[in-house]
Amino acid sequence: MRRVVLYETFERLWHWAQAVMIILMMLTGFEIRGLGIHLFGFQSAVSLHNILAIALITLIVFAIFWHVTTGEWRQYIPTRKFLREMVAFYLTGIFKGAPHPVKKHRMAKLNPLQRLAYLGFKVLILPVQATTGALYYFYPNLQHAMGWSPSSLWVVAVVHVLGAFGLVAFLIGHVYLTTTGHTPLTNIKAMITGWEDIQDDAYFEES
Repeated sequence: MRRVVLYETFERLWHWAQAVMIILMMLTGFEIRGLGIHLFGFQSAVSLHNILAIALITLIVFAIFWHVTTGEWRQYIPTRKFLREMVAFYLTGIFKGAPHPVKKHRMAKLNPLQRLAYLGFKVLILPVQATTGALYYFYPNLQHAMGWSPSSLWVVAVVHVLGAFGLVAFLIGHVYLTTTGHTPLTNIKAMITGWEDIQDDAYFEES
């Protein structure tokens, strides 16, 4: 095993800042919708939700710039290599102590299933939430300028809430998968410190 820096400083800060913002947006959003959460009060929840939305979009813009300039966007390119093996591993192998089918290294931090999940999160869930959130926020202006009917707002709201539940599902799956490393806290520790132990052959393959 060789200890290497797997996650850069900006990557870790971006990850945790995004996680905090998304969790707070889910809590405030569900409170706004009256879904059993009472933490902030309606008006405070609305204000905080809007502020967090702007902050998250700003963070995403910086993250896109970082991914493009560093080449890290390649981490999310889908691949069918070892896809079946990963499905079998998560369904049964992980419960039998089977070895992980994919070796993690600096240029391939994500296995095939993670690539699909994160790609869907970045190109589907987040854009849908940002778009429907903006439409919801600017609805009075759109209604005045384009004559949108109240039913249009209902559709936007429903899609936004469905996207929020998609975020919840992604978050639950993401937290669960963080526990599937060498120990339940290995992956979480790596995302905090940046360092992770990987196999020598994976290190040299990356080099």
